[in-house]
Amino acid sequence: MTTTAPTVPSSNTTSHVSQQYVTFRVADDLYGVPVTVVQEVLNPQRIAKTPKAPPDIAGLLNLRGQIVTAVDLRTYFDLAPLEGDKEPMNVVVRYRDEWFSLLVDEVGEVVDVGKTRMDPVPHSLAASRRGVLRGVLRLEDALLVVLDISCILDRRKG
Repeated sequence: MTTTAPTVPSSNTTSHVSQQYVTFRVADDLYGVPVTVVQEVLNPQRIAKTPKAPPDIAGLLNLRGQIVTAVDLRTYFDLAPLEGDKEPMNVVVRYRDEWFSLLVDEVGEVVDVGKTRMDPVPHSLAASRRGVLRGVLRLEDALLVVLDISCILDRRKG
């Protein structure tokens, strides 16, 4: 089965989208990715370190015989590691015929945003983050920052 990344509006324009997102937290921020790219969500997994990998590559995990690259979003966003004995959860996404695990602090729920307006990414965010965000959705009780996984994962291949 091949899954391709869905088309989501550019981060530079305000638009209306109707989509479901898998939500998760990294530090205090609520992020989401379209449910169509998520293969599954896993509890903490054993990850084999890979020598000479970029700092945000936590390593590789074996998911039922499939080798999955684990991308540590805390490191990617220049955040401190999880404290204490907390271990990251895995949001496994399929992108360009490869599987990746996004290591996140906590997995939330799937939210259906209906025809919610997606606002552009604020210019007040660090440039390193703005480039990997598609926009911001206003939920009833929170702001959901939509990740552009293609920007994160394409950089991994380059």
